[in-house]
Amino acid sequence: MGSGIAQVAAQAGYEVALRDVDQAALTRGLDGIRASQDRMVAKGKLSEQDAADALARIVTTTDLAEAASGAGLVVEAVFESIDVKREVFVQLDQVCGDDTVLATNTSAIPITSIAAVTGRPESVVGTHFFSPVPMMRLCELVRGFKTTDATLAAARTFAESIGKTCIVVNRDVGVVSPEDLDVACRLGFGHAMGPLETADLTGIDIMVNAARNIYADTQDEKFYPPESLARMVAAGDLGRKSGRGFYDHASVSS
Repeated sequence: MGSGIAQVAAQAGYEVALRDVDQAALTRGLDGIRASQDRMVAKGKLSEQDAADALARIVTTTDLAEAASGAGLVVEAVFESIDVKREVFVQLDQVCGDDTVLATNTSAIPITSIAAVTGRPESVVGTHFFSPVPMMRLCELVRGFKTTDATLAAARTFAESIGKTCIVVNRDVGVVSPEDLDVACRLGFGHAMGPLETADLTGIDIMVNAARNIYADTQDEKFYPPESLARMVAAGDLGRKSGRGFYDHASVSS
């Protein structure tokens, strides 16, 4: 994952320092970048010159201080273990400049828990890239409890500058807007429509009734419709046919 992030950043014009634990790991990372670029060149998505230029922007090192001390933004992409990530962030806190944005590429670990080991939790943000990074457009930005608006904005600017479409997850708890949830499902999972777009099209009342029927038949709690959907139906927010559901369809005739 780290090599993929390094690749897209370098292809976007950034000077990149790729750090790993030993030279063998760095060699594997560079080999993976070259192989990815070769496929892109063969498909006409990248010129040979642009590939060579991007590769020249990547320097490798096993020294974390050498890699990160002068960086404006650091993206950690180590093994998905909170203990390992915390250890890295303790070191980053010591070697990085005061204005450095510290980003973690995690899909499940709370950002607040990682940021807590630093003296700058306001500068820590989640940047969850999807694999393979050169191909997947989605980047999930995740706020910790103390992540500032400026830190989130810097992470978004970086991700968008390397060609990613961003969604924002607030406060570690998986709270996203309907728009961002649907974008995540379209770009992350290849859905033609997001689930909430689909619900509005189908009708919230129809989905609630269907869920209740399945629950009545199975008595399986996972099929019982959430209270939020039942409240939407009670309020008359049924989706496109009523003019409002998860989205505002006021301009759509009912």
